[in-house]
Amino acid sequence: MAEAYIVDAVRTPVGKRGGRLSQVHPADLGAHVIRALIERNDLDPLLVEDVIFGCCDALGPQAGDIARTCWLAAGLPDAVPGVTIDRQCGSSQQSLHFAAQAVMSGTSDLIVAGGVQNMSMIPIQSAQTLAEPLGFADPFSGSRGWVERYGTQEVSQFRAAEMIAEKWDISREDMEVFALESHRRAIRAMDEGRFENEIVPFEDLALDEGPRRDTSLEKMARLRTLREGGRLTAAVSSQISDAATALLVASERAVKDLGLRPRARVHHLSVRGADPIWMLTAPIPATAHALARTGMRLEDIDLVEINEAFASVVLAWQKETGADPARVNPNGGAISLGHPIGATGARLTATLLGELERSGGRYGLQTMCEGGGQANVTIFERLG
Repeated sequence: MAEAYIVDAVRTPVGKRGGRLSQVHPADLGAHVIRALIERNDLDPLLVEDVIFGCCDALGPQAGDIARTCWLAAGLPDAVPGVTIDRQCGSSQQSLHFAAQAVMSGTSDLIVAGGVQNMSMIPIQSAQTLAEPLGFADPFSGSRGWVERYGTQEVSQFRAAEMIAEKWDISREDMEVFALESHRRAIRAMDEGRFENEIVPFEDLALDEGPRRDTSLEKMARLRTLREGGRLTAAVSSQISDAATALLVASERAVKDLGLRPRARVHHLSVRGADPIWMLTAPIPATAHALARTGMRLEDIDLVEINEAFASVVLAWQKETGADPARVNPNGGAISLGHPIGATGARLTATLLGELERSGGRYGLQTMCEGGGQANVTIFERLG
C-alpha cells in the first residue's frame, strides 16, 4: 500500500476566550498557518491539490467553506480548492485522515489538512441554538427514528462526562489532580520551548494563553459544579479557545520529486463509534480496534495524545487501557492549552510529532472523543 507522510505541522498559539485572537476573523487565522506551512517548506502553492479543514458551527465568518476562504485569504492561487468537514471535536483529525487516504489511494500527492475555530466569535453549539427560533430545540427530538431508538433523554457532553465519572468511580478530587497536572505539564513545556517549532506567532502573540500558573487544588475546590450534585467543574473541563492548525500531507512521489523531508509516516488510521448518549467513551473501543488492526500493544506506543475534553474522559480511558500516565499528554492538554474544537485534532498532531522528536520515541497514538459517540485514532511513526 502507498504511504502517507506528514511533512510539517504548524499552528497559531491557542487563544483563550475573549483573548488576543478573539477578534481575528477565522479566515485570517487559517490563512496565517497555511501561508506559514507553504513558506517554511519552500513550496510552489500550485502543487497543493486540496485544502481540507475541520470547522464546527460553520456560521457567519466560519460559513461558506472556510477551508477555501482561508486559502484565498492567504493570497494563494485561485486554482487550489478547499473543503470543510465537521466530525465535531475530531474534525481536523478527520481532515488529516481524508488527506492521508487521498494520498494512499494514489489520487493526490500533496494536501494541506487542518482546522480553524474562533469560539469567542461564534459560540459553541451556535449551529444548534440559532435554529431554536425556527422550532428546533435540538438536532434529535424531531426525528421519529431517533426518538424510537433513544427516547427524549438529554444528549449532551456535560451529562456524558458526569456519567463517565460515576461509572468509572472518578471523584472530583481525582479530576482536579489531573487538571492541575495538565497545567503543570503545559507550563513546563512552554518554559522549555517545546512548542516553539509548531507555533507560528500571530502578530505579537507567541504563547498559548490557556495555561494558568496560579491555579491550585485549593482554588479548584472552591468552584461550583457544572450541575447540581455533580462532580465536574470548569477546572476539569476543556477551555473555550480560538486557533488554527495546518498539516502538510504528502505521497512518497511528492516527497521524492520535491525533495521534502517528512517528519512522520501515518502507520494507521481509523474511526469508530460507540453509544451516542455516553458520547465521550468511544476512544476506549477505538483504541482497542486500532491496536488490534495493527497487531500492536499499548506498550509499543511511546506517546499518546488524547483530547482532554473533560478529565473524566481521559481518566476512564486510562483505567480501561492501563496506559502509563507519564506517556499520556506529556505537555498538557485541552484542560490547560484549550480546545478550539475544529482545530484541536491537528493541534494534537503537531504537539505529538514535536514530542516524539524531542524524546526520541518511535510511535505515537492520537485519539479524541467526538459528538455522536465517535473517536478517531491515528498512529504515527516518527522518521529521521
